[in-house]
Amino acid sequence: MYNLKKRNATQRNTAAQPIVVAQRRRQLYPLFFHMGPVALCITSVCLIGLMAVLYLSQVGRAEAANQQIQDIHAQQANLQRQNQDLMYQIARERSPEYIAEQAQKQGLVPADPEQIQTLAVPNLRPIPKNDPTFSP
Repeated sequence: MYNLKKRNATQRNTAAQPIVVAQRRRQLYPLFFHMGPVALCITSVCLIGLMAVLYLSQVGRAEAANQQIQDIHAQQANLQRQNQDLMYQIARERSPEYIAEQAQKQGLVPADPEQIQTLAVPNLRPIPKNDPTFSP
């Protein structure tokens, strides 16, 4: 008799187990499964609107970054153009014609070779031209 009671109690527990599992599963279902069609529609519209706002925000940020890149490229091109202008000016001012023209503007004239005086220094050896320390 005791075995029969134990067996009946065991059968009741095993039969009650699926019911408890099903009840817990129902409690874990998300909220939108219990919503009506109107509430589900409103929630869907709100979510779609939120996603659209987030998308437009990202597009705006990408556009701003693109504009910054274009501004930097334009600034780089302007600086390269200024660099080329300065390189041209330096090359022009280093040319012998420009130097002679500027010397004439300041009133300098070429020296007459007959009027040049030279000094002779005794015991002075000339520097060889293949010497690495020699720079004319």
